[in-house]
Amino acid sequence: MAEFTMELNEEQKEVRDWLHGFAADVIRPAAAEWDEREETPWPVIQEAAKVGIYSLDFYAQQYFDPTGLGIPMAMEELFWGDAGIALSIVGTGLAAVGVLANGTEEQIGTWIPQMYGDAGDVKVAAFCSSEPDAGSDVASMRTRAVYDEAKDEWVLSGTKTWATNGGIANVHVVVAVVDPELGSKGHASFIVPPNTPGLSQGQKFKKHGIRASHTAEVVLEDVRVPGSCLLGGKEKLDERLARARERAKAGGERVKNAAMATFEASRPAVGAMAVGTARAAYEVALDYARTREQFGRPIIDNQGVAFQLADMRTSIDAARLLVWRASWMAINGKPFTAAEGSMSKLFASETAKKVTGQAIQILGGNGYTREYPVERMHRDAAIYTIFEGTSEIQRLVIARTLSGMPIR
Repeated sequence: MAEFTMELNEEQKEVRDWLHGFAADVIRPAAAEWDEREETPWPVIQEAAKVGIYSLDFYAQQYFDPTGLGIPMAMEELFWGDAGIALSIVGTGLAAVGVLANGTEEQIGTWIPQMYGDAGDVKVAAFCSSEPDAGSDVASMRTRAVYDEAKDEWVLSGTKTWATNGGIANVHVVVAVVDPELGSKGHASFIVPPNTPGLSQGQKFKKHGIRASHTAEVVLEDVRVPGSCLLGGKEKLDERLARARERAKAGGERVKNAAMATFEASRPAVGAMAVGTARAAYEVALDYARTREQFGRPIIDNQGVAFQLADMRTSIDAARLLVWRASWMAINGKPFTAAEGSMSKLFASETAKKVTGQAIQILGGNGYTREYPVERMHRDAAIYTIFEGTSEIQRLVIARTLSGMPIR
């Protein structure tokens, strides 16, 4: 077990500086253009693939970093560059985590490489969980998966929404109901391979922020996938469902479902994304406050501005520490007995929203224009308190964990 540390080692620092350089030299110059275009920045993703950032190898190296700090460090630097473009680069990772959390070794080896493609032919993947009537309320999910034993196939039907890369992905990971009587315990995750008949893109959303990231509905009409596409395999599913039925009869003990397992693993990473956006806005505001003069002196000489910057930096550092703690706990197999993953995501996302708003205030009228990036950062930051569990859901998870109540 790696000791907890607040200091990156030399190798991590090299990776951090490399990522920071890519974010500064490639992502930031393209940020405003792709935000306006509201399209997937394929050329930037391809550049990331060429240098090795958008790849299975890089993701795996960071994911399995024994300190747990590889992923949060990478997320912070990329999202410091721009949240929309960075989400296009890392969005495939959520689907990959879905496979890593629930799949067999064979499934991991087969499908994750197909999610990324290669530098000459980049691909993306999508994790499809939310539905029009089932976002935070995963127990209300309606997408069904029915097993056709004669053909050893699963038949998926339903509509998913808010799917990053939905419809344009090479590989879709879909969470569906296999036993409606068990509520959220009766869910399973499935791989939908490339070009599978019956899967189509529905509405593409025009968003307030992260506009360079593709978000859309995914429609599944009698989509047939081989039995081998059930993550974890049917034997494991049958055993899990049997245990869930027994526990339900005994009064209902907490059991993880497929979507929860994915979100639990990714929440600290989302917190790190928020830290990156907050830090970027803070740095713009700090530089502006040092150089902008009013009444013959820099505005940072005014306590009203200086104290805001002090609060901004304090909150950012606190958020980072919560993210690092949760990431270290996760890689070392320590249970989130106080919902530390949700804590990190909650605090970091609220910090990003507040700090980017403060940055606009410090820049005044300039901050409200698109000539300065804090306007875009503020729009981007709004998503952190919404996706992968709203702030209200994080508080609910934390409260129920502390009280010992079941998380449904």
